Amino acid sequence: QVLLVESGGGLVQPGGSLRLSCAASGSIASMYTMGWYRQAPGKQRELVALIIKSGSTNYADSVKGRFTISRDNAKNTVYLQMEGLKPEDTAVYYCNAADRLWNPNIYWGQGTQVTVSS
Repeated sequence: QVLLVESGGGLVQPGGSLRLSCAASGSIASMYTMGWYRQAPGKQRELVALIIKSGSTNYADSVKGRFTISRDNAKNTVYLQMEGLKPEDTAVYYCNAADRLWNPNIYWGQGTQVTVSS
């Protein structure tokens, strides 16, 4: 069994910062890809950022320059540092992980609410 456990969500004012964490635990030693998706009310779930084991990253255009994804391979943990938050960043943020390049097992966290409001 593999679990993804998120933390760090909450309420923040526009322009503020939050740091999300997601730790993978269970039967595997490490994940190939870890990342973050988000889903705002009435919208499809979208990719926010991802990072592979080598450290290469990919960001949605809407967050590039404001968000930074990083990971600690030893702890199988991924982080999302969010700066300059905007009201449109309000969403449920989901941790996502894949354990291998080909035919991976895909895992999802339960989601954590991020609300940006004054």
